[in-house]
Amino acid sequence: MQITRYGHAALLVEAAGTRVLLDPGTFSLDGAFALTGLDAIVITHQHPDHVDVERLPALVEANHGATLVADPQTVEQLGAAWTAAEAGTTTRVGGLTLTGVGEQHAVIHPDLPRIGNVGQLVTGEGEPVLFHPGDAYEHTPDGVDVLAVPLSAPWAKSSETVEFVRAVGPRVVLPIHDCTIADVARPMYWGNVARLGGVDDARDLDQDGSTEVTLQA
Repeated sequence: MQITRYGHAALLVEAAGTRVLLDPGTFSLDGAFALTGLDAIVITHQHPDHVDVERLPALVEANHGATLVADPQTVEQLGAAWTAAEAGTTTRVGGLTLTGVGEQHAVIHPDLPRIGNVGQLVTGEGEPVLFHPGDAYEHTPDGVDVLAVPLSAPWAKSSETVEFVRAVGPRVVLPIHDCTIADVARPMYWGNVARLGGVDDARDLDQDGSTEVTLQA
């Protein structure tokens, strides 16, 4: 499994001969929107940092035939070409299976209504299991090998991030959702995950970083 981060929460996952891009949003690098040969484009929720509605149409056009998956509320906004993913919904894409996890975005403030958020488990025969939770720490599925953990958000604090990593118990943890952190402060947030999360393999990815994950069953 090859994982490349294109800024903030955007991940390109290449495994089992299949290429899946998750959460290309307004904070994502231009390179995410220049990708071709994608088998699927997946959106966890409607917030702009996870879906850039201005740049997305050109990406979809450049990847004609790619499976388009999003949470139900985002599908209402993006149109009929997109398939709604709900909790437990499975979508087969090439050699990979996408499984929806959860239904709601984390609470930002009690006075703000919660929107939909459906994280994704990415699985394939002989491949590590990747979990991209979108914006929520609420669900901790079993059997996760690689966790893409949101480092900072208006809805999170560092202690909750660490407890989420511990609860999931992955073999590898990677950072996402960190454009809300000043560069000078980011090592503190990631350092808490690396030191306290209980994961031996904590891989810090730059905004355009990539890593190959090979794990034995």
